[in-house]
Amino acid sequence: MPTMTSMKSVGTAAPAAPKELSLHEHTLEIVSDAGEGAQKCGQVFGAVSAKMGNGVWTVEIIPAEIQPPARVPEGASGFRIRIGDGPITNWGDATNLVVAFNEQVLLARHRVDALANDAVLLVEDRWATHDDPEIRTAWEHGMDELSGKDYRIIPVPMEELCLTLVDDPKKGKNMFVLGMLACIYARDVSRIQEQIAQTFRKKSVEVYERNVALMQLGWDWADEHIDFRIHVPVQVIDRELVVMNGNEALGLGAIASGMELCAMYPITPATSVSHYLSEVFEKFGGMVHQAEDEIAAVGVAIGASYAGKVAFTITSGPGLALKTEFLGLAVMTETPLVLVNVQRGGPSTGLPTKVEQSDLLAALFASPGDAPHVVMAPATIEECFHVMITARRIAEAFRTVVMVLSDTNLATGVTPFPRPKPDARWQAEPLDLSPVPEGQKPYAWDPETGLSRRVIPGRPGGMFTLTGLSHDEGSKVAYSSGIHQKSSAMRSRKLAVLSSLLEPPTPYGEEKGDLLIVGWGSTKGAIEEAVDRARADGMKVSALHLRFLSPLEPGLKTIFKRFKKVITVEINYSDEIGDPHITEENRRRGQLAMLLRAATLVDVDCWTRVPGEPLRPGAILGAIRGRMPRRGAQ
Repeated sequence: MPTMTSMKSVGTAAPAAPKELSLHEHTLEIVSDAGEGAQKCGQVFGAVSAKMGNGVWTVEIIPAEIQPPARVPEGASGFRIRIGDGPITNWGDATNLVVAFNEQVLLARHRVDALANDAVLLVEDRWATHDDPEIRTAWEHGMDELSGKDYRIIPVPMEELCLTLVDDPKKGKNMFVLGMLACIYARDVSRIQEQIAQTFRKKSVEVYERNVALMQLGWDWADEHIDFRIHVPVQVIDRELVVMNGNEALGLGAIASGMELCAMYPITPATSVSHYLSEVFEKFGGMVHQAEDEIAAVGVAIGASYAGKVAFTITSGPGLALKTEFLGLAVMTETPLVLVNVQRGGPSTGLPTKVEQSDLLAALFASPGDAPHVVMAPATIEECFHVMITARRIAEAFRTVVMVLSDTNLATGVTPFPRPKPDARWQAEPLDLSPVPEGQKPYAWDPETGLSRRVIPGRPGGMFTLTGLSHDEGSKVAYSSGIHQKSSAMRSRKLAVLSSLLEPPTPYGEEKGDLLIVGWGSTKGAIEEAVDRARADGMKVSALHLRFLSPLEPGLKTIFKRFKKVITVEINYSDEIGDPHITEENRRRGQLAMLLRAATLVDVDCWTRVPGEPLRPGAILGAIRGRMPRRGAQ
């Protein structure tokens, strides 16, 4: 963003006519201590911007601790919003404008290079004259550290002004900041009021009116004291859009698919799916069951599914580990089950509030014995909706477990997408409760497909014994080598049948070239933006994004052979050649890279990072430049 003025030190200006900057896109952040409402402020601003017609992508900045100490960089809590005059698919590279409730949370963002060199920083100024000399000293040291960049720092008397309307400024600053931003970015006030009403719909009229008054207070202050305005043109919307985050999209997709039960145990960052469903699921005949632990949750879902209901369970990495034995039971009994895993950083409890893509191998292989099942990964918030419909249909049609791998970036990000048009075919078929034909066995596997007809309990003539032990077609416990070989083949063959129904993926860019970037999950937008920049610089680069990871989408080896080099870009860990003791032989590679190397026998390289935040397109572009084949290489 162009520098507003030559001013670099703390200060404000208020010319009669603010300078208006018209830009294709802009990125802003609101950061505070935990509990001060920065995220709610950002959510309202992002939703209003999307409803006005801007492209939007948001990312929550969440501290790892539930209640971290105040005024420490590690406790920074906030919201990042990237808005544009066209579709926005990722959070971008650097923030152009920040509103900070204190200098310590601002330092947290500065120290991870989240801010543009010429960013505008609007900072609560009460700390400069605080009664506590240690706080005043911390302010001075913070300002000294920030002075190393070309930031423009504008002090804002947030608390002083909020105290004119509320007794506790912590319950007012976020709405004051919302008003400031609404003025700077010319947001529609009526839409903001509507969004405030929606946000505080469970509160009293007095709460709503107080928040609107605080918002207006912030608008008025910015209108008088901020000497610039940011204009990001809105799009002409010719179709209905919805605005939601990925967890809401997963929940809405579950409803649209006809699912009837969500069994879960609270875990970050998956829990908000159940929060959403708890408000609306009963209206559509569904129920949310909070079990006593992760193991019980998946057991309830499997039991309900076995009885004929359409059930799913939702968790994150640690919960996936606890559910593993029950997943094996679902595979052995061929009970349909959808499991959603909203990935976070690991191992163990790891990074509860940070994004990572490190559960792929666990999702594929972390089950005792051979337990083939389907693994899918939505790449966008819109796909979070549709993946639930596809997952439910596959689970029931193939009598199998379907895992859906989302992640924190999708879970908490907000973006608009076209309103889905409900289709009756999304719903589950009515249960077949007719008598079971004489002689039909519960696992009468078709030797061509491995499929068998599902028998719902209660059907006349359909009684059989069900266990997790190896069994024959009649579900009788059987340990003979021949029967176990056959049953294993039948469970695996279903995935081959599904693979035969999939279409080969289409590269983003040219069908052949020097470098192919392969990704999965929420990295899609950042990868494709980086590829666009690389292609604009004349590089022959394309991208390929995978949604099916088990079975893998067909035709990958043929696609890979059209490029001189193939690398994956992932948010999980891989060793770097040149690090101590790391060689080509002992190097640990990215998880998708390992999978693709085994499946295609192509020498797939990787570039991975685990920063605890989404990948930036600029960083991926740097990796592209560093991985481009040398001229003449084959």
